[in-house]
Amino acid sequence: MKKLFVGKLPPTTTEESLEALFTPFGRVHSLKLVRDIFSGHCKGFGFVEMEGHEARSAIANLDGRAFEGNFINVKFEKAQKGKRR
Repeated sequence: MKKLFVGKLPPTTTEESLEALFTPFGRVHSLKLVRDIFSGHCKGFGFVEMEGHEARSAIANLDGRAFEGNFINVKFEKAQKGKRR
């Protein structure tokens, strides 16, 4: 299982719209959209978990693609320094 970072998402992004964007490339095992605590809008990024080969396909096809008016970034999540996985 690989976790993908998805950045530069517009505030109007929903879990459903993000899942619909990724499902053509394989099964989305989990999805986390980071939201503003007060407004409830997307803060501009989220995480998607997929199988390795499906995740690579999603990156190849979605990184730099227009989504709801923004050009999004899709890449493998990098572990933060000092944190163990």
